[in-house]
Amino acid sequence: MIEKQKNGVSFFEFPKFAGLSGILHGVFTRNNGKSKEPFRSLNVSFGVGDNDRAVLENRKIISRCINEEDLFFLDQVHGTRIVVFSKEHHFYRVFDTTDDFKGECSEILSGQADTFGIDSELRFEADAIVTDIPRKLLVIQVADCQSVLIYDPVQEVAANVHSGWRGSIKNIIGCTLKVMENSFGCRSRDIVAGIGPSLGPCCAEFVNYKKEIPEAFWKYKNDTNHFDFWSISRDQLCEAGVLFENVDLSRMCTKCDSNRFFSFRGEGTTGRFAALIGLK
Repeated sequence: MIEKQKNGVSFFEFPKFAGLSGILHGVFTRNNGKSKEPFRSLNVSFGVGDNDRAVLENRKIISRCINEEDLFFLDQVHGTRIVVFSKEHHFYRVFDTTDDFKGECSEILSGQADTFGIDSELRFEADAIVTDIPRKLLVIQVADCQSVLIYDPVQEVAANVHSGWRGSIKNIIGCTLKVMENSFGCRSRDIVAGIGPSLGPCCAEFVNYKKEIPEAFWKYKNDTNHFDFWSISRDQLCEAGVLFENVDLSRMCTKCDSNRFFSFRGEGTTGRFAALIGLK
């Protein structure tokens, strides 16, 4: 990944997104924020026990780094719901996956969205968000789970996915691509995706994997009960039709690099760093 600094704040960009003029994106580190230990220091989550004022200031720091754009956060629940915002009448729809691990999903909710941004009263318990509305940054908060940034430069649609191990085995990534296709006419072969810093195969140990992880995923396990969820996500993108050469994999393990990123596995009580994408 490409490390950058703006206003004294460090963040990373995916090389495959660098030449695309239609988006803003970034994966921020844990540094250069206002939070105190154990949330040092650019924590963006209100749900981990940090001081609310510090979290709000951290979110403003990030917004100022990305051209003062609106930030939109989900109430992430380690589930499989996907929120879609459309610029046509500011309409929203919510989808959820089925239980067959094939990336299938169905609409469960819809409505009118009068506001869409950092001060929005709309709150969604979901783990992926898709939009064709410009100047709205879609933020995923992570500390070992994956952020998967997705962009279709043809239809001008952006998405951000929170893929923890539960979301991975339900294929929330494949379902998000299906929602993009059905809602906006996106074609997988046009899509570019980036898999952000997260728990690597070096540290993703699942001692009780036989109870937690379906057998279809055991091929991603090594001899010490460690799973390669980076490869799982890359393969799910490619199985949905995304070209292998259009997938950027950060290969940065959050537990190994806890000086730059928050890691729940490594630290327990800790903050969440931001990964974001939006249309210009």
